Amino acid sequence: MCASNCSSQANPSSFILLGIPGLESAQHWLSIPLSSMYLITILGNGTILVVIKMEPSLHKPMYIFLSMLAAIDLAISTATVPKMLCTFLFDAGKISFGGCLAQMFFIHSFSVMEATVLVAMAFDRYVAICSPLRYEAILTKSVLLKIGVVVVARAVALITPFPVLAGRLPFCGSHLVPHTYCQHMAVVKLACTDVTVNSLYGLSVALYVGISDMLLIALSYGMILRAVLRLPSKEARLKAFNTCGSHICVILIAFVPGLFSILTHRFGHKVPPHARILLANLYLLLPATLNPIVYGVKTKEIRNRVFRKFWKRKDLY
Repeated sequence: MCASNCSSQANPSSFILLGIPGLESAQHWLSIPLSSMYLITILGNGTILVVIKMEPSLHKPMYIFLSMLAAIDLAISTATVPKMLCTFLFDAGKISFGGCLAQMFFIHSFSVMEATVLVAMAFDRYVAICSPLRYEAILTKSVLLKIGVVVVARAVALITPFPVLAGRLPFCGSHLVPHTYCQHMAVVKLACTDVTVNSLYGLSVALYVGISDMLLIALSYGMILRAVLRLPSKEARLKAFNTCGSHICVILIAFVPGLFSILTHRFGHKVPPHARILLANLYLLLPATLNPIVYGVKTKEIRNRVFRKFWKRKDLY
């Protein structure tokens, strides 16, 4: 029936992002914390990238992974927040069909990249604590380059089917997307045909990335814990745990909102739609905002160099 009535509308010219249905009256106010988070994200992650680039002593695997994470956080926020602010402040939620598919690809790809980088950072901490004498021999520049290629290739391979499959669906009904960005299932559910393949693939990717990455991180930290508990002195154990503290905080910030978002989206049918959308936004934006703060506070080398740059400039004036 759809094929005969709306074949010419299989690819609509545009969609309209509604923002957060049920909280339309509060969206102008929500733009204030959203803008603040975006500003902190740009300043914090930008500072980390500049400090690591300018300090040769920080050109080490741990900080290279941190710079990857900062760049991904900047990218995912920039792919999401500007359009979200336009929707909240000016009711300018219109986005072209191609633009919506592109946003879908980039947002979900950057999310997978971030999870993969967190796994790489867990491996880095494992090598640093369990094989400190072989650290530089294991994590060479060529190995870091290969890890970077894997981070990008894995995300592209897993997420490319999202826009490809969605782009083939006929959209002959409403073009109003009840979300703040072109989230995969929010767009797919607007199609006037069976979307079981899209739904199952999206769920499979979410479960694969979430479960496999968490297992690899848990395995790394399990071996780290075993190695740390074998250290003879309490001071050595505390120092070892301290080197992992910031990474553990970042993992919790990244995976806990994501886990709640996936569970409420798939199984929380009694959870209000605006609550699910808010969780999805927190999953994307909270790590990007808090990661530079966590690493700035917990990582002595970065903290000292930021203070040194700040006081040096202050002295010049």
